[in-house]
Amino acid sequence: MENLNFSHTTSEFNNKTALVLEGGALRGLYTAGILDVFMQNNIKIDTILGVSAGALFGINYKSNQIGRALRYNLKYAHDKRYMGLYSLITTGDIMNREFCFNKLVNELDPLDFKTYNNSNIDFYAVVTNVETGKAEYIEIKDAKESMEYLRASGSMPFVSNLVEIDGNKYLDGAISDPIPFKKALEMGYKKIIVILTRPIGYYKTKSFMPFGLVYKKYPNFVKTAKCAYINYNNTLDLIQKYEKECKIIVLRPSIKVRMKRVEKDLNKLQKIYDVGIKDCNENLEKIKAYISKSVEF
Repeated sequence: MENLNFSHTTSEFNNKTALVLEGGALRGLYTAGILDVFMQNNIKIDTILGVSAGALFGINYKSNQIGRALRYNLKYAHDKRYMGLYSLITTGDIMNREFCFNKLVNELDPLDFKTYNNSNIDFYAVVTNVETGKAEYIEIKDAKESMEYLRASGSMPFVSNLVEIDGNKYLDGAISDPIPFKKALEMGYKKIIVILTRPIGYYKTKSFMPFGLVYKKYPNFVKTAKCAYINYNNTLDLIQKYEKECKIIVLRPSIKVRMKRVEKDLNKLQKIYDVGIKDCNENLEKIKAYISKSVEF
């Protein structure tokens, strides 16, 4: 595992493409639909930066497992071992650690670890260091070995225990960098595809969740969390600026699907996935042309 903190601006990245994946809990099935179309059409990405659900569903692209994310979410949505109130009450985690990050990935619907680890795609999961309040970008080279970082990336505040790895404490990467577009720019990428899980026009509002009360031992985290909506909205504005200048491609839901973070309605899970399929197919030729060209800016 590597914590990525560097800046490149050289032309070596002109022909490479970075894929930025927003989180959004089970709205991330929109992203899963897009990635399945990518795999079906042999669309090659060089680097992925995924946050929360973006990371958890994005690994299926690197392991080349079409349909896996939708399949296990439909199958286990109503299984109390998967995620929800039962898991939260019994374990302190809304996503059951043993079920989601062991039994599911190793036995019930196994991640193809061999294909993942042999892929030449660079994959980074964004986590939030609770003590510093800053984002860390962890390179996931070995998926089995790094499963705790993936869990940390999707561990939502208030409904998750802190994830401790090598003496550091982590929570949801979306708190510190919900859409790691700036990081992709900092890395030097000129071709960037951003997948958002909210429709156009969406902006976050100030949160009144009791971060200061629950996380009073971690003032840096509290400060970051309270400003998260500002960071999110500023990043959206920057993305839209680059999009209008035709420098990047942005995919976002063309149809609004109202979903809970832990959605149990199978029709809604299927619907948001299908919107991803539809939106990607409608932009497929544009995406192929964009990836194939060399750009400078």
